[in-house]
Amino acid sequence: MSNPYRSGQDEERFAPRDLPPVPRPEVPGMISDDPSAPGPSAYPGGTSQSASSQSASYQGSFYQNSSYQGGFAQGSSQQGPSQQGASYQDTFFQGSSYPSSVARPVRARVAGSTVVGLMVASVLAGAAAGAWSSSHSSQTSQHANATITQVAPGGSHDRPAGSVADVAAKVLPSVVYIEIVTPNGVATGSGFVLSDNGYILTNNHVVAEAVDGAKVTVTFADGSEEPATLVGRTVEYDLAVIKVNRTGLKPLTLGDSDALVVGDPVIAIGAPLGLEGTVTTGIVSALNRPVTAGDQQATAYINAIQTDAAINPGNSGGPLVNGAGEVIGINSAIAQTPNQVLGTTAGNIGLGFAIASNQATRTAQQIIKNGYATYPIIGVLLDTTYTGQGVQVSTSVQGSQLPITPNGPADHAGILAGDIILAIDGQPVSQSDELIVVIRSKAPGDTVTLTLKDGDSERDVQVTLGEAKSQ
Repeated sequence: MSNPYRSGQDEERFAPRDLPPVPRPEVPGMISDDPSAPGPSAYPGGTSQSASSQSASYQGSFYQNSSYQGGFAQGSSQQGPSQQGASYQDTFFQGSSYPSSVARPVRARVAGSTVVGLMVASVLAGAAAGAWSSSHSSQTSQHANATITQVAPGGSHDRPAGSVADVAAKVLPSVVYIEIVTPNGVATGSGFVLSDNGYILTNNHVVAEAVDGAKVTVTFADGSEEPATLVGRTVEYDLAVIKVNRTGLKPLTLGDSDALVVGDPVIAIGAPLGLEGTVTTGIVSALNRPVTAGDQQATAYINAIQTDAAINPGNSGGPLVNGAGEVIGINSAIAQTPNQVLGTTAGNIGLGFAIASNQATRTAQQIIKNGYATYPIIGVLLDTTYTGQGVQVSTSVQGSQLPITPNGPADHAGILAGDIILAIDGQPVSQSDELIVVIRSKAPGDTVTLTLKDGDSERDVQVTLGEAKSQ
C-alpha cells in the first residue's frame, strides 16, 4: 500500500489513495500516460482520491528476515483540496527496508526467529503459571471438587454450506505461500492457483526480484514445495503470473467483481507474517477506490476494492473471496495511520485494498498468452500544479514531452493543450491520479466520453483508448 507523492504536472495515472504526488526529478509536475512518447515516462508513485474520500499514504507490508520490525516502505502524505493525509503500505515482507517516501506492495519477509520467540514466550508463561498454581495449591484445595461441564469430544467438523468455515475449507487447498530468496534476505507473499497445470496469480511486488534471477519457491497447502518461474508481470496493475511444473492442481474460480455491492461479506486468505493458511473475514467497505502503490520506477494505479477484512504483511497476492468461494479481488495494500508512517510497524487497521478480479482476469489471460500485459492510454500530459476545477492538460512542452501525443487518442479526438478535463463518462474527476485510475480500469480499444472545458465553454469528446505495453 503506498503513498503517492508528486510535484508539478501529472500524466494519466491511477490515484487511489488520496496521497500526494511522488516527485519526478526529470519532469517536475508532469505525468504522461504514453510511454512511447519522447521524454521521461516514469510515473511518480503518488496517489489521490476523489474529493469525497480521504487521502492516505500506502506502505508495503513486508517482513524482515531476522525479526519483525518497521522497515516498511513508507510514503509521506499530502493533502488535496478536500482530503486528509494518510498513508498506504504494501503487504509483503522483505529483507531490507524501502525508502520512506515510496509506496510499496503487500509482501512479507518471514522471520522464523520472531515467531519461535513468541511461542517460547507463551510456553514460559505457561510454565510460570504452573509454578504459581503449585505453590498456592494449599490455598485453593477447597475448590478441588468443582464440576466442569464439557461437550463430549469427537464432534462433527461439518459446517453449513456457505458458512465461512465451509468456504475456507474449499478455498484453502488452492492458496499458496510464496518465498523469494534475494541477496537481501527472504521475502514472502501469497498467491492462488489459476489453472490445473501450474499457473499461479500473485502481485508483481511479491515476485519482482525474479526478473533479476531471485529464486521463487511455492509451498502448497499440503506442505509440498515446487520451484516457480516468472511467466510475466505488469507493474501498472501490480499483477504477476508464475508457473510450477505440476498438474492436477485445483484452481479457484474468478468471480465478477462488477457485481459487488458495499456490504457484501468477503474472506481474505493468505500468509500474513509468514503464517500460512490464515483466514480473516469482513465486508466490502467501498468500491472504486483509486489507489497508487509502488515507487517512482514502478507505480501501479489500482481501481481498488476496500475491505475491513484483516490484511497484513504477507497477504499480498492472496485471494479475497465472496460467499461462494469465488475470487473477487487480489489483496494488495493496506492503509496506515500517521504514526505508522513515522516509523512504527504497520499492520491491519481495517483499511485493506484489493485489485478487482475482472481486471486481474483480463491481465492474467494476456500474460499467459503473450508473456506481458497491456494497459489503456489517452496520450496526454497532465499538469499536477493546476488547482482549479477538474484536471488540466499541460499547456507547454516538458523536456521532450508534448502536452498531446502526436497521432495519439487525444490528438485524434481533438483535445488541445490547456483543455480542462471535468469528467469521464459523466464521472467528475478532480485530480490527475483519479483520472488515470478510471482510464486504467478500462481496456484498450474502449471508447470513453470526456467532458472538457476551454474558457467558459464545455464540450464532450469521444476518445478511443490507445494501448501501451506493460513493463
